[in-house]
Amino acid sequence: MKLNVAVFFGGESVEHEVSIISAEQAIAALDREKYNVIPIYIAKDRKMYISELLEDVRNFKDLKDLVSKCTQVTLAHVDNKVIILPVKTTLFGKKELGTIDVAIPVMHGTNGEDGTIQGYLEMMKIPYAGCDLYGAAVGQDKVLQKNILRDNGLPITDWFYVYGEEMDEHQDEILAKVHKLIYPVILKPARTGSSIGIAIAHNDEEYLECFENTRQFDEKVITEKVVKPMREINCSVLGDTIHAEASVLEEVTKQTESDNMLSFADKYMGNAKGAKGAKSSGSKGMASTARIVPAPLSEAETATIQKYALETFKVLGCAGVCRIDFLMDAETKRIYVNEINTIPGSLAFYLWQEMGVSFTELMDRLVDQALARERRRSRMTFSNDTNLLANYSENGLKGAKGTKH
Repeated sequence: MKLNVAVFFGGESVEHEVSIISAEQAIAALDREKYNVIPIYIAKDRKMYISELLEDVRNFKDLKDLVSKCTQVTLAHVDNKVIILPVKTTLFGKKELGTIDVAIPVMHGTNGEDGTIQGYLEMMKIPYAGCDLYGAAVGQDKVLQKNILRDNGLPITDWFYVYGEEMDEHQDEILAKVHKLIYPVILKPARTGSSIGIAIAHNDEEYLECFENTRQFDEKVITEKVVKPMREINCSVLGDTIHAEASVLEEVTKQTESDNMLSFADKYMGNAKGAKGAKSSGSKGMASTARIVPAPLSEAETATIQKYALETFKVLGCAGVCRIDFLMDAETKRIYVNEINTIPGSLAFYLWQEMGVSFTELMDRLVDQALARERRRSRMTFSNDTNLLANYSENGLKGAKGTKH
């Protein structure tokens, strides 16, 4: 009997379109002999839709027209099943549109990858692939992430963060912190990805201008010392709390001339081939980025980065397939953990292909991990059978309004 696998993608995020590209690749890679694949598109207004039209990326050129042809749905947990229900029913239309056995979130950025969709799936009791809501939240928030990495002895660059509102009253203090790092510095929104909102500043004037732009994407703005000359090395990790393995390494080579920084266009607007069988005539996601695989590093350097990748995966409480991005000082050879992507672009399938793991096998492993985690959790205790309110007494609560005992 086939499993009903729902792929959730889209969402209210600046990485909405990137999510669509990654999801289309994942949908194409799922084995239709094993799974009934259900694409569930979350529009920018957070409404959910299903339709066969969602399986072809070319239909997303006009989002408004697309959703007008799809069925808006909601989910309900009934009799230990999660049922897909149409929001609007007709006299002769279907009252139920199927059930979900396993979910695969392919949502990048805020309101999705950050624990939002994971929390929703847990509330619905749907087994899902990837990080749980805690690992997802920490993986998305670079401030929390960096603090955990630092406390666990993993190497990171010198940095600090402030809330965007602080610049209005504490400009001189913030600039003093920047001067301690020494220009050039890089500014990042704390909770976005895909290079969105990232900029490099070389002096105070540039810094203030970049800060105003970056704060538009997140309340927290991170400032880091630029590593220069820099090499960017990425490593994927696949697994869970029981077992995890590191992929081959890649060195990203297509970068902007001025500061050696990978841009959004570099990442997603190239023309390399994507997943076999994908219905697409456009971008191939992160698979399009110019890269050298395996990265031209020594055995010792490769082993060190893979070790750091596995440690990062573990201390952040991750699961599924992630990609950890590293920076290497090209002169000193020092290595720094840059960030983790808990739902990486293209699900980093291209790194696993180099190890003989096809995209289809990668998707199988994600489904298996989701079911295994659900089996482990089913043996845990999350609530008590007792009801403290069974002996409720108004007299016993008089004078205690609003207090917790």
